[in-house]
Amino acid sequence: MNLSLNSYILFWVCLIGLCMGSFFNVVILRSLSEESIIFPPSKCPKCGKKLKPWHNVPVLSYLFLRGKCAFCKEPISLQYPIIEILTSLLFASCFIKFGIDIKTVFGIIICSAFIIMSATDIKEQVVDCNIAIGLGVFGLIYGYFINGNILDSILGLVAGALIIEIIARGGKLIFKKSVFGEADTYVAGAIGACFGLKGVLLVLLYSLFASMIFAVPMFLYKQYKRNNKVICILSILFILSVLVFKTLIQNYLTYGILAVLGIFLAAMILRGIKDEEPLTYLPLVPAFALGSLYYLFF
Repeated sequence: MNLSLNSYILFWVCLIGLCMGSFFNVVILRSLSEESIIFPPSKCPKCGKKLKPWHNVPVLSYLFLRGKCAFCKEPISLQYPIIEILTSLLFASCFIKFGIDIKTVFGIIICSAFIIMSATDIKEQVVDCNIAIGLGVFGLIYGYFINGNILDSILGLVAGALIIEIIARGGKLIFKKSVFGEADTYVAGAIGACFGLKGVLLVLLYSLFASMIFAVPMFLYKQYKRNNKVICILSILFILSVLVFKTLIQNYLTYGILAVLGIFLAAMILRGIKDEEPLTYLPLVPAFALGSLYYLFF
C-alpha cells in the first residue's frame, strides 16, 4: 500500500479513536450511575451544567480548560484524556498491526470492550455483563463467518467460562468468600469465543502473569506493614531460588529447595488470605485485558 495512503488512514483511525474514547467515557460513567448513555446530553458530573460542544473536544478541551469545569471550576478527572488517548493508541495499533483487513475491526472491537470493562472494574469493581455477552456473541459470529471454525469458538467459550468458574467455586470453598465476580466468568467466556480454545488458554496464562505483577507486591507490602517478617523473608528466598535455578544450578537439590519453599510459602499465603478481613479485591478484568492484548498483538 502507498505510504502516504497508510499515513492518511492512520490519521483518521487515531482521530476516530479519540472520539470513541470520549464516548467510552460517557459509557463508563453512566453505566456506573445507571443513566442512559444517550439522554440527557453531556453534563458536568459535579455541577450538572450541560456542556457546550467545544467543551467535548477530546483531549484539547481538557488542556484548554486546564483540567477544570468551565462552569463550577471543579477539577475534571484525568480519566477523560487518559481513556481518549489510550483508545486512539489502541485503534492505531490495530491498524498498524493488521492494515486494511477485517482483523483490524476485530481488534478494535475487542480493545473497545476491554477499555470500558476495565475502567468500571478499576473504579467501582463493577463490570457490565451485557458488554461481555456482546463480545462473546461477536466472537462466535467472527469465528463462523471469518475464521470458518465456529466449533473452536464454542470450545473456547466453554473452556474460558468453565476454568474461571471452577477456580471461583474452589476459592469460595477454601476462603468461604467470593474470590471472583460473576462477570469474570462471562469475560473469560467472551475471550474464548474470540480467540478459540488454544487462544483462551494462553490468554488466561498471560492474565495470571499480569495479575501477579500487581498482586505479589501488594500482598508483600501488606505483610510488611503487619510486621509479618516470615512471609516476606520466605518470598524473597523463593524468588532468589527461582533465579538461581533458572540461571545457575539445575539439579535435584534446587528442585527440592524450590518445591519445599514454594509449598510452605503457598500454605502461609493461603492461611493469611483466608484470615484477612476484608478480603483484598484485585480487579481481574484489567489482567484479562492485558493478556488479550498481548495475545492479539504478539
